[in-house]
Parts: sequence; structure tokens; C-alpha cells
Amino acid sequence: MIAHADQSVTDALVRARAANDRVGVPLSIGPVDLETNLLLAPIAGYCDLAFRIVTRKCGSLGLACTDLLSPHGLLRGNEQSMDLARTSIDDQPICMQLYGGDGDILADGARWAVDHGAKVVDINMGCPVDKVTKKDGGSMLLCDPPRTLRIFEQVARAVESASRGRVPLTAKVRLGWHEGCWVAPYMARQLERAGAALVTVHGRTTEQRFRGSVHLDGIAEVVASVESIPVIGNGDVKQPIDALAMMERTGCAGVMIGRGALSAPWIFDQAWAMQTTGAVIPDPDEKTKLDIMREYFDRMVEYRTVRYALANMRSRVSWFGKRLGPCKPLKEAIRVSKTPGDVHRALDEFEAGGLRTWQQVEDHQRAHVNAPSLAT
Repeated sequence: MIAHADQSVTDALVRARAANDRVGVPLSIGPVDLETNLLLAPIAGYCDLAFRIVTRKCGSLGLACTDLLSPHGLLRGNEQSMDLARTSIDDQPICMQLYGGDGDILADGARWAVDHGAKVVDINMGCPVDKVTKKDGGSMLLCDPPRTLRIFEQVARAVESASRGRVPLTAKVRLGWHEGCWVAPYMARQLERAGAALVTVHGRTTEQRFRGSVHLDGIAEVVASVESIPVIGNGDVKQPIDALAMMERTGCAGVMIGRGALSAPWIFDQAWAMQTTGAVIPDPDEKTKLDIMREYFDRMVEYRTVRYALANMRSRVSWFGKRLGPCKPLKEAIRVSKTPGDVHRALDEFEAGGLRTWQQVEDHQRAHVNAPSLAT
């Protein structure tokens, strides 16, 4: 990928730097120094170890977060929780994010995270999903600030003791439960006083979920509410220029990217280049994108199971497909794949120019309909 200059981007960088002196500055979270100020969000069901690894290899990712982790599951050694918490030497630095509403269990879970390689521990106070909020976790914690702050202080003491100050504790919040009550500025200020090393704010309410537009003014209020800790903005960063615009408009110290990275894990490299030099890095060529898909699939097989890899590739190929141009036949070929070989053959055929018309996908299905299944 060869970067090129764009006057509009250069002008945007000048404006952003004038408004926010953190643009292009690597982030520090307490004692943990990152290479950039860009973070991968903990998207439930997507940001597994395989995706984090391929995203890191695309460049300029400062910190990645695990999927939401149940401290109950971690402490019981639940297989699913262990899979979600899995990390490796290539997956550093890693933030382990915990959810729940029981201070004792969260504290024990935080100690477990420290003992199992977390460089940062985060408490999720922003997830709007019912199965999380009904367990008093996620954004339900925003509904009772005094209780939530007591829980945070308890977990902070546990992390400090377990790590001897090496691992910072952070929190991710939403603006509030509903539009009429943005509690995030108050919560961020109190969390800082309770020992938080950083607060990330998704600029929507719980009731919004992922509808509507992110409130940049709400993120700016959170930035203004704290004394010295960094605030990370999150929401609606779909292109590299969106990260620059968020930093300009809100004053945040960095940006967390979630859904925008699912179809373009190279967005972090593009956004960092834009922040530091104003350069515009184009998307990778088609072969590179297909190689990323191949490695992602192979790592899912390696870290989980063939069954898991096949099931997830069938759904996630739609995300990657957003950056491949017309590729419905490829998506269909992967959807009906029964073995890892089927997936690789489909990607190989697409790279060779096939699976771009429905006639080609019909030929593919006939050729491989009798392929044996691989039991797991």
C-alpha cells in the first residue's frame, strides 16, 4: 500500500492538531505505554483471538480487548469463558474486559485476569444487551452510580494488590441509560477519583443501542469532566477520517474502533498514518485481503475448532465481503463449505477470477457437494 497526499486530509489534520494536542500521540494507561492511541473494541462474538491477531498484523493497533468475560465463568473454568479469554505472546498488550454486578466476583475475576496475562483490566459499564444488563452488568451499572463506584473501588484494590501496580483498571461506559440523563460525565469524574486510569465512552445511550448517530458532544462532556486521565471516544468510526474528526470535535486522547474494523482490520494503520503524517493509505489489494481472510480462518481452526471456524467464517465473510466488491457467489460458496479445504478452494477460485457470477458458484457447488465432513 502506497500512501498519498490529500489536501483535504492535510487541512483536517491541521485543524485537529490545533484543537487537540493528543492527535498523533501514543497513549499511556497508567504504567502501560502503547504504540498508538487506537484501540480495538471488545465486540461480543467477533473479537476473538484469531481476529485480534490478524488485526494486529495489519499494523498500528495500540491495544486490543477480549470479548466480554464473565468472572463467574473464568473462576469456574468454563470452557466458553476460557476460549474468550485466551491470549498469546502475539496478542499483546491485551485488555481483559469483565462484566457483572457483584463486587466480590468481579474482584476475584480481576485477580484471575492479572494472573493470566492481562496488561489492562476493564469493567464493562456500557453493554446494552439484555443478557448482560439483566445480570446487573453492562450499562445497568450506570443506573446506580453510588453502588457502582463502591464496586469499582473494590475491584481497584484487588487489581492493585494482585499486580503490585503493574496493571491499570479502566472502565467503558455509555452516555447513560436514556437520552434525558447523561450520567457519563459524572461517572467518569468519580471513576477517576476511585482509581480509574482511563475511561472509554461510547457516545450513545443504552436505549439507542447502535441506532442513530453517536453524540460527539456527549463524549466531549466526558473529556471535560475529568482532571487528568485519558478519555477514549468510541462509536461510528467507519473510516480513518472519522477517528481524526472525533479527536478534533471531542478532545479525546484516542479512539476505540469496533464495527468499523470488522470489514477493514487495516483501519488502525490508516488512521494512525492520518494522525501522524496526514498520509492517506489506500485499502490493501484484493490478494492481501484474501490472505487476511485465509489467516483469520486458519487461526480460528488453530485456536478453537474446525466446527467453530466454519460456522464463524460463514457469517463473517459478509463483513470482509464489504471490501471485496461484488462477491455474493463467494459468500455462498463459503456458506455451504463443509471442510477447511472447501473454504480455501473458494478463496483460491475467487482470487483466480472465479465465483464472481452465479453460474460459477453453481459449478463450485456441484464440484464439491460430495466433499466429506470433518468431525470435531
